[in-house]
Amino acid sequence: MSPLRSLGNPNFSPFDDVFSATGKKYAIDFSPPVSWYGGRALFMGGYSGNQNTIDYVTITSTGNASDFGDLNHATRAVAPASNGSRGLAMGGRSSSPGPDTAVDYVTIGTTGNATDFGDSTTNAGQGYAAGSSNGTRALVAGGYGTSGTVDVEYFTIATPGNGTDLADLTVSRYGLAGCSNGDRAVFGGQYTSGNTIDYKNFETANCTDFGDLTNGRGYIGSGQNDPAGRGFFSGGSSKDNIDYITIASAGNATNFGDATNQEDSTSATSNATRGIIAGNASSGNYISYITISSTGNATDFGDLTVGRGYIGATSGD
Repeated sequence: MSPLRSLGNPNFSPFDDVFSATGKKYAIDFSPPVSWYGGRALFMGGYSGNQNTIDYVTITSTGNASDFGDLNHATRAVAPASNGSRGLAMGGRSSSPGPDTAVDYVTIGTTGNATDFGDSTTNAGQGYAAGSSNGTRALVAGGYGTSGTVDVEYFTIATPGNGTDLADLTVSRYGLAGCSNGDRAVFGGQYTSGNTIDYKNFETANCTDFGDLTNGRGYIGSGQNDPAGRGFFSGGSSKDNIDYITIASAGNATNFGDATNQEDSTSATSNATRGIIAGNASSGNYISYITISSTGNATDFGDLTVGRGYIGATSGD
């Protein structure tokens, strides 16, 4: 006969086994998962003359963008990031007074103008930098500075305030873009023709070499799918090709396809499955999309409210 379950008989029949309705209590975490993307894409700032425009699309459908609101000032080449509900536009290049240190934020699910978040404290805030997020921490990496910088700075997305210097890129550069799998941030590209890709975790350590893009280019965009963790990089420097990587595995990028008419100063973002590429040079109003888990050329999605390039694109709900 099997021993009876009892508090005095834990070695024979522990109260946490599958047959027992009593015993140890397990803590269950009902908090929502942290995210760094969502179903609404935002396109912030840009250049057709510096713009304060923010417009948006619903990533799962196709169609033209709608007006969302305005940044606090007209600027281009902001570094974008999101925690799934709050979007940041970090730094930039405005006509006056010049390189920006300002960081703006919006609530992605609610249209309206941006609110001041804080300021960048490194050269990474001076425009043409990459943005990346794990849902808690936003990184801004590289940037114009004088002729590029190695600076990587971070912001805590939920808490307005100034940035903090964190780490260095492997190569001083600007015109790069960033993607993330939640554990690792990856930064690729360089104006005019750098093919460097490097990576780091969100908490510690300087960047490490990851591999190379299929061709050198800068002023590009990036996004990722989840949970598969494939990152992609859009066109730039007169090249319309799209590359992809597996974020968790260092190595050279692979050709994904092309985005016709989007070969210069593009931006990109994504939800869990679809990548969005927006803008071109100083007047292109193109928006196209890809299915990140496959390969192939981009498909027309719709038009921006204002044709422009050098946009900061992010997503959330």
